[in-house]
Parts: sequence; structure tokens; C-alpha cells
Amino acid sequence: MSAPLRIVALRFDLETSPQKIEQQLIAFLCELRWKARGLDPADLEAAREADRWSEELRACSPSQHDGEKICRRAKALADRRMRASGLRHLDKDAREKLRALSDGVRVVQLPSAHRADEIAATLHDEMPWMAQATTLAWHAMRESVRSGAPALHLPPMLLDGPPGVGKSYWARRLAELIGTPSELIDAANEPAGFAVAGSQRGWATAQPGRPVELILREHVGNPVMVIDEIDKVGDVRSNKGMSFALTNALLPFLEPLSAQAWSCPYFRVTFDMRWISWILTSNNRRNVPAPLLSRCRVVDVPPLSGAHLAHFARREGTARGLSEDAIVTLAEMLEGSSNCLDLRAAIKLIDGLVAHENSPRTH
Repeated sequence: MSAPLRIVALRFDLETSPQKIEQQLIAFLCELRWKARGLDPADLEAAREADRWSEELRACSPSQHDGEKICRRAKALADRRMRASGLRHLDKDAREKLRALSDGVRVVQLPSAHRADEIAATLHDEMPWMAQATTLAWHAMRESVRSGAPALHLPPMLLDGPPGVGKSYWARRLAELIGTPSELIDAANEPAGFAVAGSQRGWATAQPGRPVELILREHVGNPVMVIDEIDKVGDVRSNKGMSFALTNALLPFLEPLSAQAWSCPYFRVTFDMRWISWILTSNNRRNVPAPLLSRCRVVDVPPLSGAHLAHFARREGTARGLSEDAIVTLAEMLEGSSNCLDLRAAIKLIDGLVAHENSPRTH
């Protein structure tokens, strides 16, 4: 982890409670008067606990008139500080949620280019059919280390290929190897932009977007966000004709300048979201909105071959504890299959074999 990174321009170090400010002002006035009487400031605390100092304390304490002036001054200072903090428009609950960002957030950066090589090698060994995507991520990781960037950041990419080849799994596995949190948004089930950007406070279902929630939960400023099946998203509109499409919400995150000063509609606070890595997946790039295509590195993922499925079966079967005979038989069957199988089908076959081998034997 690198040094903490500030992603919100908020002041959490300002005391904004009028009561506490009033107590501070009273204590300050009392100390000034104590010094003016030629008394040692070091004796002030002891004086508050000893009867023999009561006369001096009464002389230094604010009068009723002083108290009224201090009260007014404390309220004015509290209001001024609240405006300066950037939190004035938020309620107590929202302020407490954002307080998690007061010391900044952690960001992940790889310790060396060698670590980038190791991650790429692991990914390629596990999913060789994703070689083009792995190469793109590998070069980006090495460049991030070389440039000395404070956080690892991958360029937006679109993994386009048939279903069931492991595109979203590859993205989350990449995040796991990097050591940063990840979150998956299914565009087919959440076509509105609220999942990404959140919604304005005042709605019954108002909440922050998933990227903000992830950062608040994990305290990491450069997670990997995976948008699955982006080609399934359509134009979502309200009864008044306003567009809430996911595409519109996503675009500001994909441009570094707008992402650096992204305005959250829920908190109405500006966040620096430029370090998030965005990985989109699709089954048919022709259905992906053009503005998204122009902002992403498009990676073509080929259909799985029998050799790829056999490779996956050997690795997964070994990890699941399948017998060698079962693994060999399954791998040979998948490699020679003429059916268009995918990883989901292979996993079901492995699940069935694991269940069979672990079932109790009856005599």
C-alpha cells in the first residue's frame, strides 16, 4: 500500500459544535485573565480543584454579559467553520459516513515490475485464452510502476466475446492478484445509472453509487469496477422523459479529468475517482454505445477451444480434489467434444464428478 490519498476536499479537523467552541472560548478567556493577574498559567488547572483559589477563579470567570457575547461568537464560528468544512449541507448520518475518509484512503501500487510479471504469468497460466487482455493489463501494470504513480490504475477496457468464457471472472481474478477490492455490476439487471452514480438524497430509495460504497467500505481508493454485459444496457427514462441510462452515468468516470472532480449526487461532494480501474464486458460490441467504445481499449476474447476447456478442467479438477482418472477422462472428453461448451458447462461437469466421488458408498 502507498501513502494515504485524499479523495475528497473536505475538512474534518474543524470543531463545528457551538457548545464545544463556547467551552473553548470560556477556557481561553479565563486563562487570559489569569495571566493578566500575574498568576502562573501552570496553576490554573490546580486552582479549579482547590477552594483556596476560588476567589481568583471567580475574578477570571466570564460575567453574564461575557457569556452572552461568547455564546453569540461560538455560534458564528461554528457556522463559519461548517461552511469551510464543506459538510454544512449534510445531515449527521452522512457526515459520519464521510468521516471514514478523513485520513484519506489507502491505494494499491505494485512494489516492482517483477510483481507485474508474476501477476501476468499467473493469469496466463490460469486462463491462456485471455492472453490479449492479460497482455494489456501487464503492460499497464509495468507502466504504472515505471512512472511512479501513487496508485495502480488500468486503462478502461472492454472484453468482448461469447458468454461463458470467463471475462468477468478474469477481471475479478486480476483485482485479487493485485490486492485491491473489486465490485461487479450486472448491466442487464441494473440498466439505470443509479448503480454507478447513486441517486439524489430525498428519494425514498436514495443511496450512493456502488463505487462510492465500495471505497467507504474498504477504504481503498483504486478498486476494480466490473460492468458485466454492458451491451445489454438500454436507455432508461423517467415518466418525464429524463434519461437515467447507465452509459450517461459511466462516462464521467472514464475520462481522467472529469473523474478527478466527480460530483456525487447523493452526498453532493466532489470525489477524486480517477484511480478506479474500469473493466467492461460484452457479448456483442456492436450493441455497446459508441461513447463507451471510444473510451475503452477493446479486447477480443475468442470462443473456447477444446484444448482450453481441457486445460481448465485439469486445473479446476485438481484444485477440487478430483481423482487423476476422473480428471484425465473429463479433459479428454472436453478436448474432443464437438459441442460448443463453455466454462459454465465445464464447471457443472466438475461439480457432478466431485459430488459423485464424495458421495457415501453403499454396499
